[in-house]
Amino acid sequence: MRRLACLSLALIAAPLLAHAEPPAAPPPVAIHAGRLIDPASGRTLLDQVILVQGGRITAVGPSGTVTPPAGARLVDLSADTVLPGLVDVHTHLTSNPEESGANSLTVSTPQEAITGVVNAKKTLEAGFTTVRNVGAGGFTDVALRDAINDGEVPGPRMQVSGPPLGATGGHADENLLPWEARHADDGGPSGIADSPWGFRAKVRQNAKYGVDVIKFMASGGVLSHGDSVGGQQLTQEEMDAIVSEAHMWGRKVATHAHGTEAIKAAIRAGVDSVEHASLIDDEGIRMAKAKGVYLDMDIYDDDYILSDGAKNGVEESSLAKERQVGRLQRENFQKAWKAGAKMAFATDAGVYPHGWNAKQFKTMVDWGMTPMQAIQSATTSAADLLGWSDRIGRIAPGYYADIVAVEGDPLKDVTTLQHMAFVMKGGEIYKSGGR
Repeated sequence: MRRLACLSLALIAAPLLAHAEPPAAPPPVAIHAGRLIDPASGRTLLDQVILVQGGRITAVGPSGTVTPPAGARLVDLSADTVLPGLVDVHTHLTSNPEESGANSLTVSTPQEAITGVVNAKKTLEAGFTTVRNVGAGGFTDVALRDAINDGEVPGPRMQVSGPPLGATGGHADENLLPWEARHADDGGPSGIADSPWGFRAKVRQNAKYGVDVIKFMASGGVLSHGDSVGGQQLTQEEMDAIVSEAHMWGRKVATHAHGTEAIKAAIRAGVDSVEHASLIDDEGIRMAKAKGVYLDMDIYDDDYILSDGAKNGVEESSLAKERQVGRLQRENFQKAWKAGAKMAFATDAGVYPHGWNAKQFKTMVDWGMTPMQAIQSATTSAADLLGWSDRIGRIAPGYYADIVAVEGDPLKDVTTLQHMAFVMKGGEIYKSGGR
């Protein structure tokens, strides 16, 4: 009888479900912007109306010439400055600064994934609607990207690299463990290899598991144990193999490189961006400019590492390396910018707290950029590096409705970007400041 009753209910419900109405589309949104920064033209437009429908921008124009459709939700930002959603091309959402040095040994892969969920929300609410995550264990950044794309958790749009590639004993290898622990076969994914064909295999591994970009370590690092921050760690042949294989598989390549010769070897190999670029020389700057290689220089980090690094577990040897390269990186940032090299906004968030990304704008302005140029590095330039110039970095018809706003004028005081009043991503409002 129970089975007959269930069957009867199913037969009754079937035609009803077949004719059920699909969920109603969200209403259009009309945003009234008092000031609208257009990074593409370098101008500020006054008294603008932005129409949003289906997660995309459908119209932008002066108030009075763009009419909100009937039933549109009105968002009043007439007292604020509106910008495209910001982009950070060098983050580590699955890491926290407190997990430096020996502290990192206590962090499991599941914990990394949970950390990523928390930090993705912080980053989005800070106004960064797109990030490139360049380095995460266990493909946790791939899982995070997919969860965000599926609407399961809030966060920015992501391009991800998975485990970074590097040499045995190099910046991508964990040197804090003793031999018997380090060489245990745990079966986990690794980016470590030691030959051109070995690195080709690692590129294929990462591509197989869903990465968008390949990241490799050309030189030593500040926070890695026992290596020289500027020392080259891969041969030219290994770098050539990584880049050619990645490009064959349709992935751009980012290289971690502090060292002068490592930077130039990576540029010769054909990388798309050099991360950090701390000790780049005049020849390296000329090479980067000639080949259109982006320099992603995280020049705020120095302040945080030297002030808070020790309490976060950073070794004294790493602090010494930071004192060696910190100011030189800023001076070389200034040189490279004046020389006309391409630059995108890159913070290395995870080395310092997530959600603080916008603190770097002031450092970039202090070392040579205008506020508009700094904003362009985090919008149009970053979008170009990611290959997404047709969808992010501008407020224009057809682009994703990734829109942020601040009180005041960031072109007069760039620190206002540290205090987002409004954040929209894909037409959905994540922060509205009570509006």
